[in-house]
Amino acid sequence: MKYNLIFLSLLLLACLSCKEEGGTKVLYLAHTLPQTHPVHKGILEFQTALEKKSGSKLVVKIFPDGMLGSEREVLELLQIGSVAITKVSAATLSNFVPEYHALGIPYLFRSKEHQFDVLEGPIGKSILEKGEKFWLRGLCYYDAGSRSFYTSKKAIRTPDDLKGLKIRVMNNQMSINMVNAMGGSATPMAYGELYTAIQQGVVDGAENNPPSFVSSNHHEVAKYYTMDQHSSIPDVLIIGTKFWEGLSQEERVWVQEAADESSQAEKVFWNESVEESMKIAEDFGVEIIIPEKSLFAEKTQSVLEGFLKEYPEMTELVNKIKAE
Repeated sequence: MKYNLIFLSLLLLACLSCKEEGGTKVLYLAHTLPQTHPVHKGILEFQTALEKKSGSKLVVKIFPDGMLGSEREVLELLQIGSVAITKVSAATLSNFVPEYHALGIPYLFRSKEHQFDVLEGPIGKSILEKGEKFWLRGLCYYDAGSRSFYTSKKAIRTPDDLKGLKIRVMNNQMSINMVNAMGGSATPMAYGELYTAIQQGVVDGAENNPPSFVSSNHHEVAKYYTMDQHSSIPDVLIIGTKFWEGLSQEERVWVQEAADESSQAEKVFWNESVEESMKIAEDFGVEIIIPEKSLFAEKTQSVLEGFLKEYPEMTELVNKIKAE
């Protein structure tokens, strides 16, 4: 009941604050990440850049830490025009736009450079615009790193080492199919339960990026981290079309330019966070393993084939990304 009252109060405040105030338009931006997260730092860059470009005609007020709800709840607030902007995972957006789902295909991107060549080029920009029919317009992509395996009792050096291991995954079919294809036993589980589950042997490990591995304290209970980097699902900065359509052409240019600049800044913050996290993990006694990634990629071909069988219309998109 207390949470609902807080939520409703913030929602009312957000509704009021999306209006003009003395010639200034206030853009409410809500997300679920902590303020120490590199993506939040990128959002702060967006806030600063937009205020500077607009001469304070457009001002961003940020609600971090899930103050206005979960990713799904905030997306709904965008759709009805109560909140202007949010940051969500491309995996979440795949519930609306199947093209985002393709970005999670294991080993689709050859490298970080290839990934952002695609995302920041015509292909990525086209995907950002496809959410408009759901009142969700993409502004830019943020680096959310690459997910890799970590385990408690046994090191993963080749896909064969995954056999018989229970690996916690997100509750989506592609993640489940990927781990199973490699020989592991995919085990969907709430993220908040994972530390104890590893500690007590309910699961043998999980997969995530380095900052999440350390910030969740999983490095305390998982002593092997295999940098196979099987998927690189970006985050996306989204503006609600109800707010976007109320902006002038000049204001839209300011918003887009500020978003693009924040995307570049966030990449630097992310890389710094990865380096810091890896050092913390190593200092804590975690063995960092650099495997032959091609061995893992070969095992996931069935995941790609299954995806294209379910979404045959995505074949052209996948081929374009591979050819980029």
